[in-house]
Formats: sequence, structure tokens, C-alpha cells
Amino acid sequence: MDTRHLGTTGPQVSALGLGCMGMSALYGEADRTESIATVHAALEAGLTLLDTGDFYAMGHNEMLVGEALRTAPAARREQALLSVKFGALRDPDGNWSGYDGRPAAVKNFAAYSLQRLGVDHIDVYRIARVDPDVPIEETVGAIAELVEKGHVRHIGLSEVGADTIRRAAATAPISDLQIEYSLVSRGIEDRILPTTRELGIAVTAYGVLSRGLISGHFGRDRKLAANDFRAHSPRFQGENLQHNLDLVEALRKIAEGKGVTVAQTAIAWVLSRGEDIVPLLGARTRERLTEALGATAVTLDEADLAAIEEAVPADAVVGARYPEAQMAHLDSER
Repeated sequence: MDTRHLGTTGPQVSALGLGCMGMSALYGEADRTESIATVHAALEAGLTLLDTGDFYAMGHNEMLVGEALRTAPAARREQALLSVKFGALRDPDGNWSGYDGRPAAVKNFAAYSLQRLGVDHIDVYRIARVDPDVPIEETVGAIAELVEKGHVRHIGLSEVGADTIRRAAATAPISDLQIEYSLVSRGIEDRILPTTRELGIAVTAYGVLSRGLISGHFGRDRKLAANDFRAHSPRFQGENLQHNLDLVEALRKIAEGKGVTVAQTAIAWVLSRGEDIVPLLGARTRERLTEALGATAVTLDEADLAAIEEAVPADAVVGARYPEAQMAHLDSER
């Protein structure tokens, strides 16, 4: 599997990364044993980047990833690069209550993450969403202090717009921006992606299958549990869902013509966007991971890309990618 650099100042990572959030939260029940086996399988397949967040099930996901690393063969454990998001505030009932980017809070969050993960440093550290009450320069400056002390290796950003990226990069070297990017979420192409490329900042793309919407596995009549994020997501509601699944069927015809799956086609499309973009796989099982890894063997030529563009135009999806209340926290949308 080929490797890519996480920005001009970042480490070398595999062409794909593993997003571990769904193993603990927001997508219904998950099997812990299978989740850990999936992390092990990802490392065995050569994936190096593991992404988590300290607020995913209030620390559960970090502890799960930590256990997976402790129980992995030493050689595989040593190849793992940890990307951690922080700053989202929760209460005991699981509710969301804003973001905290104050320097003291940044260092506090890091201390707990290091303990839960069982590591002496975090490879890429980033605030999940910008704290509107704290200048990004202060938050990034605090991470830079953690870098100086060896607790963090590289500074990342998450879901921020072009102006914030420039301000952050003027404060300290930024290795990576994590942001949603897929066939049906292409908002970064106008200003954000040109900015990261100008500044030599890589992109880790999450939501490459739009939370399963364009995986080819989401049924029209599927019932979602109340604790599944998608039960409240505009793209998965009523007529929106039916319209969006029509797009998936158009994509399926192209995939079948190439002898691959819909998911592999969608992931391969993101891979085709540039070597500075690393798709995060949201696989929660070894079966889904194996399918997703097959995307690295899919070659999309100009005719394929044109057909995909015709089947799923950039503005074809219906529904925002988050409920309205959450959209308000996205600096990248303002």
C-alpha cells in the first residue's frame, strides 16, 4: 500500500486511515471484541493512521483504541499514528454543551487522553470545532507548547474554514486538516482545499461514505436506533433519503461495470482527488474493512470520473450533513 505525507511538516501515513468513532458512539450498538479485531486487521493491512476523540462516548473510544494497541503485535503497535480530537464538552447524560479551546483546557484534555490511550505522545492533536470564545491562535499556541514538551508531535485542525486555517498556520506549523469530504460533501473544493494546498497542509477526509449513505449497503426501509446519529441527520430523512439513494443506484451501475462495489468506487473517488488527501474508513467490522481496503486497487480513468460526475453531481445530494444546531458550530461552513 502506498504512503502519503501528512502535510509538509507531518509524518508519513498510509493511503487510508481508520476512523474509530463508530466503534463506541453515534451509530448504534457496536461489538467491542470485533472493534478491537478490526483495529488489529487495519494495522496488519498496513494502515498507520488511527483517528479518535476524547469525547467519543466520553473517553470510551480512546480506551478501546488503547486496548487495541496494547494487544497488537509490537511491530504493528509501533507503526500506529494517533490522531486525537478534543474540546467537545459533554454532560453525564451524553448531551453536548459547546467547545473549550482555552490553553489550560487544551493541556488538561491532552493529559487525560495520554492516560486513556496508554501512550507517551499523540501524533496529531486538534480541537474538534473552534471555540467561538477563544481565538484559534491561543488554542493552537497551547498545542504548540505540548509539541515543544514532546507530548504531541504535530498540530492539526478540524472543520475550519480558509481564514481560520491561515490564522492557525501563522501561529505554528499545521500538518493536517480533518474535514468531511466525499462525492456528496464537496464544500471544501472552492476555498478550503486550495488554501491547504497553498500552505502544504494535508487533509484527512472523514465521512467518505457519508455515514454509510453512499456505501451501497443502506436499505431504503432501514430502521435506525434512537442512539444512531443518522436517525436525526437531514440526509437520512424521508424524501431526502429516497432521493439520495437514487444517486447511490446511479453510482452502483458504474461500480458494477468495473466489477467493484459502490463503497470501493466512492472511496476510490476520494483517493483520486490527490495524494494530499487521506480518506478515513469508518469500518466497524473486519468484513467492511476488507471491502474498503479494496478501493486502493480501483483505478478511475477520466471516463470513469466523468461518468461518476454525471451520476452524482456535486450539488445533487439533498439535506445538510448535520442537523441545524450542529451546523452552527462548523467554522468551515461560515
